[in-house]
Amino acid sequence: MSRGIYPAEERGLVEIDEGLAQRVRQTLFELAEFADISERKMFGGLVTMVNGHMTCGLSGRRNQRDSDAGLMLRVGANRYEEALRDPYCRKMEFTGKPMTGFVSIDAEGLAEDEDLRRWLALALSFVLAQPPK
Repeated sequence: MSRGIYPAEERGLVEIDEGLAQRVRQTLFELAEFADISERKMFGGLVTMVNGHMTCGLSGRRNQRDSDAGLMLRVGANRYEEALRDPYCRKMEFTGKPMTGFVSIDAEGLAEDEDLRRWLALALSFVLAQPPK
């Protein structure tokens, strides 16, 4: 069997929630159609950049048994503690260490479009205040 036909979970690849990815794209365009918005595959997921700054990212599931991974969000240091008060929000960890200014939102906290819009608006309030790269 060639490497290309093994299931993704056997190769250690992740599966992105394409429905959530499309909701993120649409909402970001509605909130910031004037900005330079792009996507990049990195860190085993799909990261969205706004004006050259990492803004949010979707991590994937290794298989169908994994729960939905949710959304990584850049909120900045000034809004970090405020964001963490939400029950669906937690510290984002990278290599076992929390990254101040970045949070993870559980899938349950993104179920409604208004929730996703609120979180993305929070991230944009930080990112759009930075000079474009």
